[in-house]
Amino acid sequence: MEENTPTVSLVSCMHFVKRGVAKEVPEKIELTEKELEKIIKQTANELRLTEQGDDVSDEEGEASSSAAPDPPADPDDKFNFANYDEEDLSNPIGIGTVATLPNLGDLGENVQIRTEGPDSDEEDDIIKPSDNLLLVGHVESDASVLEVYVFNKEEGSFYVHHDIILPWFPLCVEWLSHDPSDPNPGNLCALGGMDPVIQVWDLDIENCLEPAFKLGRKPNKKKKTKRVGHKDAVLDMSWNSNFTHVLASGSADNTVLLWDLDQGTPHTKFDEFEDKVQSLSFHPLEAQTLATGAADGRARVWDCRVGRARSWSLPPQVERVTWDRHNPFCFAVSNNEGKVAYVDCRQDEPLWTIQAHDNEVTGLIISDHVPGLMVTVSTDGKMKTWDILNACPAPAQTSERACRVGQALCAAACPEAPFSVAVGGDNKQCYIELVDLTISEQVVNRFGSRQQVSITTEANDEAMDT
Repeated sequence: MEENTPTVSLVSCMHFVKRGVAKEVPEKIELTEKELEKIIKQTANELRLTEQGDDVSDEEGEASSSAAPDPPADPDDKFNFANYDEEDLSNPIGIGTVATLPNLGDLGENVQIRTEGPDSDEEDDIIKPSDNLLLVGHVESDASVLEVYVFNKEEGSFYVHHDIILPWFPLCVEWLSHDPSDPNPGNLCALGGMDPVIQVWDLDIENCLEPAFKLGRKPNKKKKTKRVGHKDAVLDMSWNSNFTHVLASGSADNTVLLWDLDQGTPHTKFDEFEDKVQSLSFHPLEAQTLATGAADGRARVWDCRVGRARSWSLPPQVERVTWDRHNPFCFAVSNNEGKVAYVDCRQDEPLWTIQAHDNEVTGLIISDHVPGLMVTVSTDGKMKTWDILNACPAPAQTSERACRVGQALCAAACPEAPFSVAVGGDNKQCYIELVDLTISEQVVNRFGSRQQVSITTEANDEAMDT
């Protein structure tokens, strides 16, 4: 029995996906044993060559041989954030050298994409419009996997639909709908980890052996290629839902990069950090505003149009940052000593700071749909809920429970079921837990009667001056 127990089994990152974006029956790639063996050998050879050429140069290289994009009207605003709402959504795609489909090579007629067949009619294989997806980075012993769960609140179902084998320890996952190869919205997920190159996978394709495309490139002496992107592990990412071809990534190399997904290149770098960047969050209503948290103990809010930031201190290390959609000028920030602070960007000091946990706060959620509901989880093994609505001088703790997952390492709230929160941890017997907050009478009494609201971009009329 003990021989079958993994030495490590933990969830390092997770992200909920809203309903209605996944294909009802994902496409499936089927390979014969011969073709599978060929691809494994090819991949192993590429990995060997990459390792041999890694880190031979730290010079920044060109990401593609294609022509550079036209310069913006304002040279300080490379992404034209100032006019993002006036962009022509039908502009042609400039994909450069980014691969946009699974790069299977010339594998012959034995490679098939199957959309029909015996498995397609099985109930568990169908993703219904009422299903949410939960993306989970799972590490077990020396294997790393992205598990795609299906969660249906009404039916009470929660199971792994399919998974993707990863070549390295995953540290962050972000969903995005911007597919550079298709003008229609896609169902993609970006994965960052111990490798500096970001992988972007198509969640509507099962059994895929390679990502749809990658962001970044390691230097290779034999191929005479220079580095593109980060130099160290990618610790967090945030997709810009208002300016959809932009993805931000923070790294252990003490930088933030803003990627142009259409070009597959980083167009902007923020390097004013004194330590690794551990958390990122684009503002939900303003395309140009990005919050960051770094191990130098500072939370920063950037105006991406000009590359300037304001900062607030919460030492020694900032763990998480998240915006309060109900108060667009405000965000919450947590650190590695269990503190949580709430910041109004118009003021120099946080509105309040509390000792929320004994250890680092690894999960920090402010509900988009239940005004005032904040959820925190920590490596102290506890989950707590807080009422931050009109909190003066500090928020009221509403509930507390012990997590079954051991040391809680991450958390995510379901978009359409805001009282359902997933937690991941390091308990080998129970590394993931889906918590219904309404099992707490205190939570029901405090938040049950509050109107669940959807914030629209109409609230963007008030511009934040950061």
